[in-house]
Amino acid sequence: MRLLYFFVSLVITIALIICFGSSAWLPLPLGRFLSPQQGIWQNAEPVNQDFSALLQMPQIKDRATVYLDDRLVPHIVANNEEDAYFIQGYLHAKFRLWQMEFQTYAAAGRLSEIVGDVALDYDRGKRRLGMVYAAENMLKELEANPLTKQLTDSYTAGVNAYINSLPESRLPVEYKLLGYTPEHWTTLKTALFVKMMSQTLAGASDDLPMTKARAFFGDKALRVLFPQVADSLDPVIPKGTLFPPPSVLPVAPASADSLYLGRDSLAGMLKEIEKPDPGNGSNNWAVSGAKTQSGAPILCNDPHLTLSLPSIWYEMQMTTPTMNAYGVSFPGAPGVIIGFNDSIAFGFTSSERDVLDYYAVQFKDGSKSQYKFNHEWKKSDIRIEEIKIKDKPSLFDTVAYTVFGPVTYDNSFPEATLPNTPLATRWKAHDASNELLMWYYLDRANNYDDYLNALQYFTCPGHNVAFASKSGDIAIWQQGTFPARWNRQGLYIMPGEDSSYMWQGFIPRDENPHIKNPERGFVSSANQRAADSSYPYFIPGSYDLYRGIAINRKLKAMEGITPEDMMKLQTDNYNVFAETARPLLLKYIPAGKLNENEKKYLDTVANWSLYNNIDLRGPTLFTLWFDNLKKQVWDDEFEKAGVSDLLPSDPTLIEALLRDSAFRYIDNISTPSTETLADVMLASFKKTAANADSLDAQNKLTWGAFKNTTIYHLLKTKLMPFARTGLPIGGGEHVINAMKHDHGPSWRMVVSLEKETTAYIVYPGGQSGNPGSVYYDNFVDKWAAGGYYKAWFMQREENEGEKKLWKMEFVGR
Repeated sequence: MRLLYFFVSLVITIALIICFGSSAWLPLPLGRFLSPQQGIWQNAEPVNQDFSALLQMPQIKDRATVYLDDRLVPHIVANNEEDAYFIQGYLHAKFRLWQMEFQTYAAAGRLSEIVGDVALDYDRGKRRLGMVYAAENMLKELEANPLTKQLTDSYTAGVNAYINSLPESRLPVEYKLLGYTPEHWTTLKTALFVKMMSQTLAGASDDLPMTKARAFFGDKALRVLFPQVADSLDPVIPKGTLFPPPSVLPVAPASADSLYLGRDSLAGMLKEIEKPDPGNGSNNWAVSGAKTQSGAPILCNDPHLTLSLPSIWYEMQMTTPTMNAYGVSFPGAPGVIIGFNDSIAFGFTSSERDVLDYYAVQFKDGSKSQYKFNHEWKKSDIRIEEIKIKDKPSLFDTVAYTVFGPVTYDNSFPEATLPNTPLATRWKAHDASNELLMWYYLDRANNYDDYLNALQYFTCPGHNVAFASKSGDIAIWQQGTFPARWNRQGLYIMPGEDSSYMWQGFIPRDENPHIKNPERGFVSSANQRAADSSYPYFIPGSYDLYRGIAINRKLKAMEGITPEDMMKLQTDNYNVFAETARPLLLKYIPAGKLNENEKKYLDTVANWSLYNNIDLRGPTLFTLWFDNLKKQVWDDEFEKAGVSDLLPSDPTLIEALLRDSAFRYIDNISTPSTETLADVMLASFKKTAANADSLDAQNKLTWGAFKNTTIYHLLKTKLMPFARTGLPIGGGEHVINAMKHDHGPSWRMVVSLEKETTAYIVYPGGQSGNPGSVYYDNFVDKWAAGGYYKAWFMQREENEGEKKLWKMEFVGR
């Protein structure tokens, strides 16, 4: 059945390409593409494929074995580190080669080489953000450290050993569809992948639209519209925690009030380069043995990302004399990224802290070779970026580097209403770092001190790293290198003509928010602000709120916790935001002004269980209503300000209305009358009813049909038939089960650190990147249903048994 689906899908793809005359998507001659010897038929994998192999390779130092279980999860057993990382690279390439290489092309701004000038703006954005520059700085650190040089050299050699063994006929199908072949892997590509992760999780900034909004609203109003601390915040570090006085005391420039916070002329708006999904985040928590049935700690993690096929993650176990680590890895990077070993477990959530700022600079002339800094003309470092374009001449882009970083925006890119105000980017990810050292040590950690030692190497993106150990400790640190800012620094574009607005230092690591073995018996994070207003540093960011409230509420009430309880919690669909907002919506809706059809919809919202379950209409109607309410409240002012894509958060609106039913932004400035809260509630609900009628006619009013959970192929094109649509999974924004249309839990993990570690895991994909394999998406249905697999945490001394379906043996020559 799988082979039939694979072939039919490809035939449909080819037919669409021919019908639409799009040679860009099928550059290979059709005969070659369909050739039995070289073409797509070679990508079909038999259901009973035998993955066992004896591989003789000169790079192998000692005999090593990979046991593949019934889910195609590899368990590497090697007698030295080099062989283990070599084999990891080989396996990543064998099962995920196209994915890992395509992602590094994207990171480096090279997609135009593959898909043509449709990706030109994307590529220019990546070049001007300095992605390769950041990776080159990381590469120097990787190669200067003996440990990371050894593991990346071994990993790279493993990837290339597979590439060198790969005949054209066995190239992944995406290479055949797009008409190119893989390059050799390099450690720079690994560094590019890590920096792509940094951009995904720490590359967002609203400085540009906020600067334009400041010209319309003023800084005082923006403090209300974009508050730093929500009223209902339940922070990562519990309220009441005492923080030491700050050891770094940044001082605002004397001109800050007038030049920076005032409504100056620097108010134009740029067409911004593509920014990361604001929903990128995660949940993690660890509960102490005092709250569990077994008496052992339990750690849980589910990172939230844009889902894709092939899957983001590749599950595996690595066993050497110095480690026995299990979890998920990134195809493209060595080590286990989220997981556990014989002694500890660890999981991550994004800190959501702002570590990217823009500075307005002045060039001497159009050559960009000099810029004004500290009352003199300073020489720029010029990079001439050649962007190769498929079937067209290359485009050459001049990017100037300043003391702040690359000039991302100027009068040549992308589109500016301020053509003479170049903007340079100061981004923490540009600084030299060696994040791979953290994973090297974390995979081998035995206790809290080892965990703490490992974290020091993680600088960007900042994360909340949860920890639990068999010795009974639990902890969480917000780990990263964060600028020490004066109040309001970095919310707007800053003057760059001298050093007065530059970062004045970094928050010392031991002053980052953290806690170990708290009285309440658990630690948790869900992308909320790490600390309340008593934390002595200014820490702007884009924080979530309600998932953290929901998780902490549940964990506080739970005792005798089991892994099954934790699995249920990870898939919980209860909507705390709706619990907060619905009473207000119902209070101010003038029901007497609704017709019978509208009252029917209102009754549905009023009687909704507050669970975002797939068969309910309540979550759809509530979502539509609140979205329409936001438009009623914000659109008039923000459209007039020219920043319609920049809106206050959902918590900001609901908390403002709870505090003041006459909130000044309720009134529409474009109309002569004065609107009340009841007026906007009525107008937004009538719009909701009209939306609901349309959806109901299409059978799309239930939450599952409305949300239409989909996992797209990484190319995100409708001509690629390798996606999964209409998956029956609930959840949503502000919900612990944070599954939206195509963005949500990319890996679920529950680890009970008993004498014999027990772990339950699942992710929405499969181990193979080949759409013609049964292992391409075979985990998806279990993941969508809220199910888990029990991880086989193999021990070196285990005898071969029924779990070891295949064996790959690696021997030297």
